[in-house]
Amino acid sequence: MLSGKSCWEIEREEGIGHAVTNRWLINYNNFGEKGLENKKRLGNPLAKYQNRKKLTKEEQLEYENMKLRIENELLKKGYLMKGDGSLVTFKKKSK
Repeated sequence: MLSGKSCWEIEREEGIGHAVTNRWLINYNNFGEKGLENKKRLGNPLAKYQNRKKLTKEEQLEYENMKLRIENELLKKGYLMKGDGSLVTFKKKSK
């Protein structure tokens, strides 16, 4: 690799699997250093609030704001919300 060490040496020293170093090598060969940067992954933005019992007032407002933004995006895509937004059904587009 770049430091002059083999993949095997790096795997052994760092305690990582061959699949990881192989993916790094492929990404580097295809995209250069840009291929080694961490990519932002999508996930559940509400998870950090849902798992906590006590939220500050600011966190409660952020949580509610995020829920409303997600609901708004779903409505734009053609979903219907019922009640408090917990039940979501897909609206079929009529021809």
